[in-house]
Amino acid sequence: MDPVEILKDLVAIPSVNPMGRDVSGPEFLESRLSDHLEGFFRKLGVDFQRVEVLPGRANVVARFDRPGTATTILLDAHQDTVPTDGMTIAPFDPVVREGHLYGRGACDVKGGMAAMLSAFARLVAEQPDKRANVVMSCTCDEESTAQGARALARMWVDPGNSPSLFTAPPSVAVVAEPTDLNIIVAHRGAVRWKLQTRGRACHSSRPQEGVNAIYKMSQVLVCLERYAEEVGRMIPPHPLCGSPTLSVGRISGGISVNTVPDECFIEIDRRVVPGEDPETVIPQVTTYLRNRLDVDFEMLPPWLDGATLSDHNNGAWADRLMKQITPVAGPHRKLGAWYGTNASRFAPSGVPAIVFGPGSINQAHTVDEWIDVGELRRASEIYYRFCAEPGV
Repeated sequence: MDPVEILKDLVAIPSVNPMGRDVSGPEFLESRLSDHLEGFFRKLGVDFQRVEVLPGRANVVARFDRPGTATTILLDAHQDTVPTDGMTIAPFDPVVREGHLYGRGACDVKGGMAAMLSAFARLVAEQPDKRANVVMSCTCDEESTAQGARALARMWVDPGNSPSLFTAPPSVAVVAEPTDLNIIVAHRGAVRWKLQTRGRACHSSRPQEGVNAIYKMSQVLVCLERYAEEVGRMIPPHPLCGSPTLSVGRISGGISVNTVPDECFIEIDRRVVPGEDPETVIPQVTTYLRNRLDVDFEMLPPWLDGATLSDHNNGAWADRLMKQITPVAGPHRKLGAWYGTNASRFAPSGVPAIVFGPGSINQAHTVDEWIDVGELRRASEIYYRFCAEPGV
């Protein structure tokens, strides 16, 4: 199966993650794509499961075994994409032009999924003698809270809890993300939460009778900007992933321009490096602010927990994958990344995890998202070779 044709089908099926927004419509959520994937695996004649993770959102997982082998390779790619706001191309009309396939998700990460599906289908058709057991997982909700990857890991952490295609953890997890065919062996994680300031509402014609929550927040923001400049000196950088960071990405408050606002919220993104304890992040920021401000504020519970990927136990598998990359695509490197992936959800259960796929992170989430079709085909060949002869 040609990965380019598979990718066209995937891009043409919208699977936008609403990213916490209250929206509805056929372009949102993964259900239509999950239907398509079920049909794909049914045609191959392999065992598969559709496991609901959230209402209307599911992981689709398929398995192809070789009797007698203990090596199981998990290939994981997420179904969801970021929203299409501001795109300059038709997001769900996959067009190939000058060697690039355009569309939302073409790079992140339906291209990687297409390459994996193509390799998986070829394994089923050719059944090479030295192949590993291969599980192909198409997970939901990666772009927001990674509930799909969490649910997938529970399938081998607690296989007796529900019907599962896993009787044991996989030997390795290979996660599709746009890496330019390099191997990501470590990456940062993100802790995300809201900070709230409270005030007292009144009519804006007599603001002295109220307490302006936005003014309070302005003091917090100035202090957080200072913290963001200093955090890289507080915590040692990781040799592959660099230094931790903090960014304030959203602010909201007030009900109308003629009302003194009684509350204000900001959303904070704190990137965590491997070796750092994510649970210390919010207390650390809280202490920093309280030592410098005379302003009341409240930290709300985080909705993203800061899981990172460490390179402490995946080196041997990265080396085996590299041996398959070089003959197909030439020399590449093992790298760290500043972004997060599903790999950080698999590694805590002891599964060595690496990140590899076609496309450039510079094209992910862009207004004219695309992927190079030559690199897409090379990725499919590399996935196939890695699963056909994993070298263990």
